[in-house]
Amino acid sequence: MKQQLSIIKIGGNIIDNPTELTQFLADFSKIEGNKLLVHGGGKSATKMAQSIGLVPQMVDGRRITDQPMLDVVVMIYAGEINKNVVAQLQSNNTNAMGFSGADGNLIQSSKRNHPTIDYGFVGDVQKVNTPLLETLITNGIVPVFCAITHDKNGQLLNTNADTIASELAIALSEVFEVTLNYCFEKAGVLTDVEDENSVIELMNSNLYAKLKAEGAIHSGMIPKLDNCFNSLSKGVQKIRIGHHKMLKDSAAVCTSIQL
Repeated sequence: MKQQLSIIKIGGNIIDNPTELTQFLADFSKIEGNKLLVHGGGKSATKMAQSIGLVPQMVDGRRITDQPMLDVVVMIYAGEINKNVVAQLQSNNTNAMGFSGADGNLIQSSKRNHPTIDYGFVGDVQKVNTPLLETLITNGIVPVFCAITHDKNGQLLNTNADTIASELAIALSEVFEVTLNYCFEKAGVLTDVEDENSVIELMNSNLYAKLKAEGAIHSGMIPKLDNCFNSLSKGVQKIRIGHHKMLKDSAAVCTSIQL
């Protein structure tokens, strides 16, 4: 029988709000059993880029990453955010260890080759080092991944954090029974972003296609949901999207994803 593994991706305004982040990390630390954390940090990177005169560009929720922008995201994601998160988890008696995809060759990617858009130094995940991750997790280490991978030829690549969480969940579902949670500042996927009570409690692929065609779902929610359905089709047991309070309150409203 496979052991349980909880994979949590945290992003949105929680990363930028010290109070919310502190509460989330306290809640995360109380999750029993095997766990793994993936964090974003796009808003922090955008602020830093703008402060030095760079103009961030996004296409369908994905960041265009030239060399100056890559320098910024590596500094913010793999440095400031990752190490602060690890330090706070250690203060909560959680033996966390921070990683980029380059560390231990844990996540290898290829530079995106798009027919019409030059994304720059953006990576698409090709391979996860499942045996090494299994060893770390089963020995009590809690991996904390930032949104940086590498191509094994010396090049770091900016990689969508939702995608990293999805690919880790898929790979680790070979050895664990995986639950994937996407946590952000909203209660779930909303039909109206201004109305917190408009949570779609059950999202399937047909409803997603309909809402996307109508423009009700757009921007960063598109890659998030694309990753959810891909994960479910490749062995991930359960996926939820919502506020981090769902981690400690099983009755909390959130969006459950089904094929």
